[in-house]
Amino acid sequence: MERLLRATLPNGDFASVPLVRSRTMAAIKGKHNRSTDVQFRMALVRVGIKDWVTHPNLPGKPDVYFPKKKLAIFLDGCFWHFCKKCGHIPKTNSLFWATKLARTKSRDSKTTRLLRKQGINVIRVWEHSLKNNRQMIKILHEIQDIILKAESHSGNNVEEATTNSKRRLPSPQTKPRTDRVKLLHGCDGSRLWN
Repeated sequence: MERLLRATLPNGDFASVPLVRSRTMAAIKGKHNRSTDVQFRMALVRVGIKDWVTHPNLPGKPDVYFPKKKLAIFLDGCFWHFCKKCGHIPKTNSLFWATKLARTKSRDSKTTRLLRKQGINVIRVWEHSLKNNRQMIKILHEIQDIILKAESHSGNNVEEATTNSKRRLPSPQTKPRTDRVKLLHGCDGSRLWN
């Protein structure tokens, strides 16, 4: 543990934390959250968005990266990246958690700046956005727009790029029609669509 974080704890350790809480926190994985990652990648596949890779060797290790289009996508967990909508600071060792989450937000900002300096577009998606069908469609629209823009700047035919996408997405402002968008349930019980 970093010296700055250790200094925020009483006696420099988690001695006051109950054993059950300690085991629960130890079981939480900080990387490769399968349900969030898989859910998002399934949505990309379903709408025919291609040419992406996972966990490239870039600053911050984006969850999804489009090398030809220079687009990095981060899937930020609401707790670990301190979402304004549903993130919170635990009551136990609150100074430690406030410091840790503030440092994570600072690191996220720095990573975004570094990638943008390299000419890479960055999209950060909150975990709760993936559970909302309308927000997911909006995110996928944004990705498609960036890809089409990159296609038009690279000299490729924009009509050809549009036909490369298997499915046309419904407008994010309208409620998706069930004949166009079939709702499914993901492995974590959240609603997906194809």
